[in-house]
Amino acid sequence: MAQSTTFDGAAPEAPASGDGKLAWIGVTPRELAGFLAMVFGMFMAILDIQIVSASLSEIQAGLSASADEIPWVQTSYLIAEVVMIPLSGLLARALSTRVLFTASAIGFTIASALCATATTIDQMIVYRALQGFIGGGMIPSVFAVAFTLFPPSKRGIVSPMIGLVATLAPTIGPTVGGYLSNAFSWHWLFLVNVGPGILVALAVFFLVDFDKPDHSLFRRFDVLGFAAMALFLGSMEYVLEEGPRYDWFDDSTITTFAILCVAGGILFFWRAFTAVQPIVEFRAFRNANFAFGCAFSFIMGIGLYGLTYLYPVYLAQIRGYDALMIGETMFVTGVAMFLTAPLVGRLSQILDPRFMMFTGFMGFALGTYVASGITVDWDFHELLVPQILRGCSLMLCMVPINNLSLGTLPPDQLKNASGLYNLTRNLGGAVGLAVINTVLNNRLDLHLARLHESVSWGRAKAEEMLAGLTQQMAEKIPDGDLAALKQLALVVRRQASVLAFSDVFIVLTALFAGMALMAVFMSKPVEGVQASGH
Repeated sequence: MAQSTTFDGAAPEAPASGDGKLAWIGVTPRELAGFLAMVFGMFMAILDIQIVSASLSEIQAGLSASADEIPWVQTSYLIAEVVMIPLSGLLARALSTRVLFTASAIGFTIASALCATATTIDQMIVYRALQGFIGGGMIPSVFAVAFTLFPPSKRGIVSPMIGLVATLAPTIGPTVGGYLSNAFSWHWLFLVNVGPGILVALAVFFLVDFDKPDHSLFRRFDVLGFAAMALFLGSMEYVLEEGPRYDWFDDSTITTFAILCVAGGILFFWRAFTAVQPIVEFRAFRNANFAFGCAFSFIMGIGLYGLTYLYPVYLAQIRGYDALMIGETMFVTGVAMFLTAPLVGRLSQILDPRFMMFTGFMGFALGTYVASGITVDWDFHELLVPQILRGCSLMLCMVPINNLSLGTLPPDQLKNASGLYNLTRNLGGAVGLAVINTVLNNRLDLHLARLHESVSWGRAKAEEMLAGLTQQMAEKIPDGDLAALKQLALVVRRQASVLAFSDVFIVLTALFAGMALMAVFMSKPVEGVQASGH
């Protein structure tokens, strides 16, 4: 049987007689193969958050869905996933990592196949919710295993690996989705998971044996606490996703779900601190490193998911790019992350993690500051430097934050803490998207009002531009003056949109620069203090 979940910081660097461990990584070949299978499963689950983002128009056409319905293809996945992620800690202890991950991989594969067979938007929403809920069980398990299976001396190898997967998957999601929908059809956004999903389930079932189940936890399962958590997190995700679209509390549905979120949150936290066996334990937050690490993870979620959303929106709305063109442009960030990962792994062994986080968040700030100069003409070349800075910064932030958050916790807290840690990153992304959309909408209205004043009658430049457009349109269509007015209105709206994008980048610059300064004032984490099970 594979060795259990606790390891000393003094694990031998070379293989001991008869234990069969690989000297370069500190685990047996079987353990390493099982872990890599889990990493690939996590990659699929995170990839599917964004794989549909660049192809929603194709799915909308295929399902005959309305503009209001199609966003639920992504929203349903996110709501369901955010409920499962904190629950996965309890399930991993009750079922064992092997059983939970195998069941999650099988369920995720079946749900993916069902998504490809959907013929109505209602079916797709249900199948995507199943896919997100079941797939969410795979994500925290990988982080927990990484910090219990491998010796601390090998974290310079393991932490960049999981950090790269956790950040690369959503970053290249639009690229992969754009290619699949363009080359084949939108059905392949989901069918692509079937073959790998089966292989992951088989590999984990036969190779993973890291811990033992504790079925007694099910006898004390807090049903009320779970229901409260689902209501709290699900309502929060809905409000954050749909709030900007419906002008927040001006909409009665948003207001209702906000009230349900507060009520569910109060009940959830009460049960978490009073139940004999709570769904989620908050003991890990007594560790200052974990608490600070979760705060940094929250902000990093904004940089990860917020910018993965913002760039494609600009390219689609302003530049008129299709899904494949957006994917090709966004691929730069993924390449930068992939090339930076090995260097960051080495740097994490010799540099103060506070310095790495400072550099990473300042890189984020510099990238968004450069992007704040955006115009209607920006394309691949102008976005190259901001995307490279973002890719490098993601890795510089992710690795030390992972080590800071999970690297000094005792093994018995890691499964539960890993769920909370991953939850903060997802919530950061949800809050970031809500803020970004709200700022975009508000600043668009402001800039439209200002630009309308600039192109009103009596403005010489505006009248000169309108006359030129009228002359151009009159040569093509009979009603040239009306067409010219419409064209001028489109020009004004596009310019106002670009100015709104610029404002969002300025806001993000201030946010990331502020987090960089917070890293400087943190206490340096003490190395080698992870508790041992011996």
